[in-house]
Parts: sequence; C-alpha cells; structure tokens
Amino acid sequence: MENEKYLNDLTEIKNLMNRSSRFLSLSGLSGILAGTYALVGAWLAYKTIYFDTSTLGAYKNLVISKEAVIKLITIAATVAILSILTGIVLSIQKAKKNNETIWNSTTQRMVINFLIPLVTGGIFILFLIEKEMLGLIAPLTLIFYGLACVNASKYTIGGVRYLGITFIVLGLLCTWFLGYGLLFWAIGFGFCHILYGSIMYFKYERN
Repeated sequence: MENEKYLNDLTEIKNLMNRSSRFLSLSGLSGILAGTYALVGAWLAYKTIYFDTSTLGAYKNLVISKEAVIKLITIAATVAILSILTGIVLSIQKAKKNNETIWNSTTQRMVINFLIPLVTGGIFILFLIEKEMLGLIAPLTLIFYGLACVNASKYTIGGVRYLGITFIVLGLLCTWFLGYGLLFWAIGFGFCHILYGSIMYFKYERN
C-alpha cells in the first residue's frame, strides 16, 4: 500500500510539473477547423489561379497579374486570421473547462518560440513577392510553419513536433515539385491539420 501511494504521489508530481512547463490547452478541434479553412482557401486560390482571366499560361510558366496576387494574399490572410482566432477562442474554452490559466510564462515562451521562425518566414516571403519570385512562396510557407511548430513543440503537446516535421518534409518536396505548390499547400495546411486535430481531439478531449 505504501509503495502504491508513493507511485501515485510521483505520478501526481510529474503531472503538475508537466502542466507547469507545457501549454496543454491547445484544442484539437481548432486544428480540424483550421484545416477546413485551408481547404476552402486552397479551392478559392485554385479558382483564382486557373480560372481567372488575369492569369495566363501552363502551371510551370504561369503569369499572374498583380490583381490576382493581391486576391491570393487576401485569401491566405483570411485563412490565417480565422485559424488564429479559432485557435485562441477554443483554447480559452478548453483552459476554462480544465481550470487552467490560458496566459502564463509557459504560454508566452511557446508563442515567442513559435513566432520567431514564422515572422522571419513571413518577412522573407514578402521580399519574394516584391521580387515576383512567386514559385517559392508555397514551399517556404510550409517550411517556416513547420520550423515554427518544431521550435514551439517543447512548450506544448508533443504531437506538434511531428506535425512540424511533416510540414518541413512537405515544404522540401514542394520545392522540388514547384508547379504543384497549391496541392502541397492544401495537403499540409488542410489535410495534415485535420488529421492532427482529429488525433488530438479523440486522444485528449473527447469525453
């Protein structure tokens, strides 16, 4: 009985330490919704690129007008904003349900480590857009997002690390197959988010 009590105490201490060092309020449902937003965005981008009269040529030699580029940036920004807002709202709800504090030193470290690669990548991609090097945008968004996930994973659920590695691999493949950037973008931000979110939801959140 004493050994069992000792093991239970150790388990409780381990859980408390894990909660104090990791942000565990990430919502799997937010991943599913973010993936859904991304797939809708990819469909709208596909229509803009391949059916808009302002774009000309085959996929490898596609010429896109500035109006189409602005539309694509608007679609991507809308998807990102919706995903971020959804993630924040659902994480707050999960934290309240578990009687946890949503904004603490662990959350701050996670956000900072996530934003460093993400903001760096965003600025770099803006430079590429200004230089009209549009073919590298899709692979670089995947790669920098993957690096952001890996960098932040030590402060949250371990599965985020594997999600980040998946994005990096997809980004490298996308660099090789430049003409299929939208497809890789949909696979990464769409299907991978939905798969990851579903796993996290059924593993940690479903009652």
